Amino acid sequence: MNISIVSPLFNEEESLPELCAWIDKVMQKNNFTYEVLLIDDGSKDKSWEVIERITSENKNIKGIKLRRNYGKSAALNVGFSRAKGDVVITMDADLQDSPDEIPELYNKIAIQGFDLVSGWKAKRYDPLSKTIPTKLFNWAARKASGIYLHDFNCGLKSYKNTVVKSVEVHGEMHRYIPVLAKWAGFSNITEQVVEHQSRKYGVTKFGMERFVNGFLDLITITFVSRFGKKPMHFFGVLGTLMFMIGLSLFTYITGFKLYAMFSDIPAKNIAAMSGFYIALTSMLIGVQLFLAGFIAEMVSRNAYDRNNYQVEKEV
Repeated sequence: MNISIVSPLFNEEESLPELCAWIDKVMQKNNFTYEVLLIDDGSKDKSWEVIERITSENKNIKGIKLRRNYGKSAALNVGFSRAKGDVVITMDADLQDSPDEIPELYNKIAIQGFDLVSGWKAKRYDPLSKTIPTKLFNWAARKASGIYLHDFNCGLKSYKNTVVKSVEVHGEMHRYIPVLAKWAGFSNITEQVVEHQSRKYGVTKFGMERFVNGFLDLITITFVSRFGKKPMHFFGVLGTLMFMIGLSLFTYITGFKLYAMFSDIPAKNIAAMSGFYIALTSMLIGVQLFLAGFIAEMVSRNAYDRNNYQVEKEV
């Protein structure tokens, strides 16, 4: 099978018939063998009834209904686990992603050999309440990941099948699939300028909660990608630094007190000096960071995926 289209959706009953007809038209025109996986993420409208009708009319289209609204990342993860095509393309179901982009997205993976192609909506028709947070996301993601894409948040992407089978998407991390792919060893990543269409039906699901969660997930994925396997490298360095600062300050205070005693110079008791408590607190924090590092190392050594390494080829 050439292509699997994975399309997560929430309350998109009006757009689904038009979307599926458009996809089928593109596939037939280019002689692609394909499947469309419509992932209903707990819709409250009649989206599932529409999906049932469409799947009965076109056997290339399949529907998966989640029991409740888990979020876009969960819907994508379910779709990825079931995708069978050589190339997997993700596409939002709100008609803001154009199926006419499918042939070029497919060619960049199947012919040009890229691991992942991310869409770039150079011209957007979203309100400022969405475009400004998106620009901040993209800037922060570029700086943190070292992947210089213009639009991490674009839902229109294509992947090698091996890529989607190698990443686990949860939380709000669907925005950072290129980062997850790079972490898994798929670094041949590029982007493609795609057309962005104004929303035809319904309302946007983007809100301030997603904005905040997205930044928190970026921090999480950056930390885990760098220190997930060796947490002691993070906690140990911080612990050593804090302990040495505290020890140095304590040594200075003690040395000064001893010098004052032998030189008959008036000096406060050590317990009356604020520096003593700062030194003591720094050493205690250093010890705690060390202990946190040891505990994290023990947890990581017992993690189920501690020896989960991606093998590219065998002969």
